[in-house]
Amino acid sequence: MVESHAVVSTARTNRGSFNSRPPGPKGLPVLGSLLDFARDQLGFFTRCAREYGDLVEFNLAGWRSILLSGSDDIEQVLVKNHKNFVKNRIIWRHVPAVFGQGILTSEGEFWQKQRRLAAPAFAGQQLLGYGSDMVNLTRGMLDGWKSDDVRDIHSEMMALTLRVAAKTLFDSEVEQDIVDMDHAVDDITAEMAARFKRPTVIPDWVPLPGHVRYRRGIRTVERVVKRIIAERRANGFANRNDFLSRLMAARDENGQAMSDRQLRDEAVTLLLAGHETTALTLSWTWYLLGQHPEIDRRVAAELAETVGNRLVTVDDLPNLKFTESVILEAMRLYPPAWAIGRESLDEFELGAHRFKPGTTVFMSPWVLHRDPRYFEDPETFVPDRWMSGLARKLPRYAYMPFGGGPRICIGQRFAMIEATVILVTMAQQFSMELQRYREVTPFPSITLRPKGGVWARLQERAIVSSVDAQS
Repeated sequence: MVESHAVVSTARTNRGSFNSRPPGPKGLPVLGSLLDFARDQLGFFTRCAREYGDLVEFNLAGWRSILLSGSDDIEQVLVKNHKNFVKNRIIWRHVPAVFGQGILTSEGEFWQKQRRLAAPAFAGQQLLGYGSDMVNLTRGMLDGWKSDDVRDIHSEMMALTLRVAAKTLFDSEVEQDIVDMDHAVDDITAEMAARFKRPTVIPDWVPLPGHVRYRRGIRTVERVVKRIIAERRANGFANRNDFLSRLMAARDENGQAMSDRQLRDEAVTLLLAGHETTALTLSWTWYLLGQHPEIDRRVAAELAETVGNRLVTVDDLPNLKFTESVILEAMRLYPPAWAIGRESLDEFELGAHRFKPGTTVFMSPWVLHRDPRYFEDPETFVPDRWMSGLARKLPRYAYMPFGGGPRICIGQRFAMIEATVILVTMAQQFSMELQRYREVTPFPSITLRPKGGVWARLQERAIVSSVDAQS
């Protein structure tokens, strides 16, 4: 149970000034702006911010909602008064069977405890040890590629990052299950995307085709996770280096370990949420490189100069400044977590406005990352903007591809290592020529996906020779 917390209010001298309502679209009777929101979430948020400013109010069929685009207001919700806000039901009411009480969806003291237990697994030099696994798994994918192949890069990235997640989370025991897990994850994520578009919740037991596949997918993933947990309990995990073993070894201040149910929830959360966001970062990065071959050539030149004809290691990453800037810019234009939602537990205040408990609060990296106040020529792909220290000059919450505050993505460092290692390993061998007849449009579900995939023709580059690749 999440406890209510007292509101940390800003000082006020004139209580009468709180009677005004924030500006925003009026919408239809009863439905409010729900139809406009459902038709085009990205466009709706963008129009709201441009037409009404940094604090916009709208009604989604009875859900009083606000959109924040000002750094100070965002900091108030995510940091200064974060205990008054929980993940909002509009989004997360659809997926309790998947994530359970993992760190992505749990709240209050239980979340704090789980976060403390899980945090050491994502810190320190131990993350660097996964680099060779990432390279080897990427090389395994590339072994099946050849010049002039036409492939959906998004599907390939989803499959590859699932294998990376499985390897780093469980070590090697899931190789026999990887095909089944691949299909299961596809079924789960497809149904999650469909549910996000629905205005109402349809119970899982209703035998819709998507529900049947969704429940079957959850059972498949759970079977693998529970089997590995049982094997670790039986055989020991003290000397293992994967994430699951670290979670099993973690103890709270009372010496208490996670239960099998808690381990299940955290493992499924890391497997599903972790692999998709990195896959999307890579998919959108390759899409942008395909649109800008001159940038792609600069990435290749940096790799040739820094890495040469050998395989990349994590020790190379600090020297790949332009490649890192390409990834940062891709996450600016196409942030996988395109919207962040919260719901207030108690009354709260922002500026000259007071809001009731149960108010839904949206913050959209899609909107923030394209704000001309923060980014010159914001609609254009310009990786060089990050080469001159832009990250240090921006307001704290103008750029937040991993969220912010205490609930910032726990795996952001791992995700950046993974995205860079995979991109470099691929770029050493191939460039991508986008198939122009296949339009790529951003599809906002729980994450920002490329609708229809990212189809490209492979062109062999071979910075790494076949002899070196086998060494």
